[in-house]
Amino acid sequence: MTVADVAPVLELTGIHKEFPGVKALSDAGLRLFPGEVHTLMGQNGAGKSTLIKVLTGVYTPERGTMLLNGKPIRPSSTLEAQELGISTVYQEVNLCPNLSVAENIFIGRYPRKWGRIDWKRMQSEAARMLALMEIDIDVTKPLSNYSLAVQQMVAISRALNVNAKVLILDEPTSSLDEAEVQLLFTVLRRLRGQGIAILFVTHFLDQTYAISDRITVMRNGQLEGEYACSELSRIALVNKMIGAPADAVQEPGAVPAAPAPVSGGGSGQVLLDARGLGRRGALLPTDLSINKGELLGLCGLLGSGRTELARLLFGADKADSGAIVADGRVSAAPFANPRDAIGAGIGFCSEDRKHEGAILSLSVRENLILAMQAQAGMLRAIPLKRQQELANNYVKWLGIKTASIETPIGSLSGGNQQKVLLARWLATEPKLMILDEPTRGIDVRAKEEIMDYVSGLCRKGMSILFISSELPEVLRVSDRMIIMRDRKACGEYQRGALDDTTVLHAIAGEAA
Repeated sequence: MTVADVAPVLELTGIHKEFPGVKALSDAGLRLFPGEVHTLMGQNGAGKSTLIKVLTGVYTPERGTMLLNGKPIRPSSTLEAQELGISTVYQEVNLCPNLSVAENIFIGRYPRKWGRIDWKRMQSEAARMLALMEIDIDVTKPLSNYSLAVQQMVAISRALNVNAKVLILDEPTSSLDEAEVQLLFTVLRRLRGQGIAILFVTHFLDQTYAISDRITVMRNGQLEGEYACSELSRIALVNKMIGAPADAVQEPGAVPAAPAPVSGGGSGQVLLDARGLGRRGALLPTDLSINKGELLGLCGLLGSGRTELARLLFGADKADSGAIVADGRVSAAPFANPRDAIGAGIGFCSEDRKHEGAILSLSVRENLILAMQAQAGMLRAIPLKRQQELANNYVKWLGIKTASIETPIGSLSGGNQQKVLLARWLATEPKLMILDEPTRGIDVRAKEEIMDYVSGLCRKGMSILFISSELPEVLRVSDRMIIMRDRKACGEYQRGALDDTTVLHAIAGEAA
């Protein structure tokens, strides 16, 4: 029996959702059929999360239709969605680790007898539900006793405990290792065999092709298309996600250009060498070296491990494995915190400008000197006159458009905010700058100014680790590129070895 022979369990059509100044969804749609794993894919900002929140009653759409088993629905809360049979398991396991497994499965819905909790029935029912997924554990023990993968199974059991017709899994594998992912997939295949419609949200290409029956791709808040997984190649999927021109996809069987020998840019003298750098559930052990005066590009889809690698290099996240040699100084372990990285001459502009970069209520001057003050220590305050001198100089050098250095940074445009954050780190005179999506959300002119300035820094001897979702930008400025895919480095290429077509093959993993 094919999809065409079966009515969808759930169907969304013409969904529109707007926020002040932002059109999040425009004519979006989704179809889920019984007994299938349906993967929802798209880049950051594609509208996946918003569509799920509409489906689960968190947001109310301005217009559009939602049908469950052919009947119109319009859930106004997550509770109402659950009562309809739509259950969600989120990326972070939102259960209570101090309670038992059985209590977590039945929390808020404890079976009762004579007005009291029927512990025996609850425990036997919890064990029965887990046994259906072939999970055999002691349900009386605290949830914290078990691995994250088992906790995910408990979260799924809880979601199914409301007679779910539709199970939504939002990035369930982001914190799991390979063995735990396979355990989850075994459970999903079993649930699929029981006729449940499963919506699987992920960024990982390998996992998509390992578990999916069909794929829906979203781009810029719209439905790009719905495809049978067996009929959609990896390169075609990447092309549809990022919106590359149609002629960027070669004919089937075309072989991408082979990578040229990697020599790297800059002086050829290694500035930073990371070996086996990894973090469980975020990045597989990875080797990376950056030469002095080199602009090294990190390229890959969202969730490929680009940002995770950058954060580990800067000590913003704690690595589980690996060692770093920075400018000839060996560290027995990766940087424990950002202060260690700053001390080694590393600066980091986060991709999350508003939450991890700019402090919107502070002035341009105050934002600009933050990293320099952290470098000096809280007991060695930078004199106000020196702060003003630095701020005025960088405003002039970078062309930051602001009425005054005392103007709150929140009132500046995105491009000018980004320039202030760049100046913040330049003031520390770093040897290596990590730039994570430095041109996201800013106008074309500001992008050109920032990238021209960054390229100039490399010519003066500074090393740059550059991350961007805009492939032409990475290809244009990088001396060398590392392709990231599914939380690991998968290829290293010299400038000119890849073009707009072959870089898509490298990202999709079809070069092999």
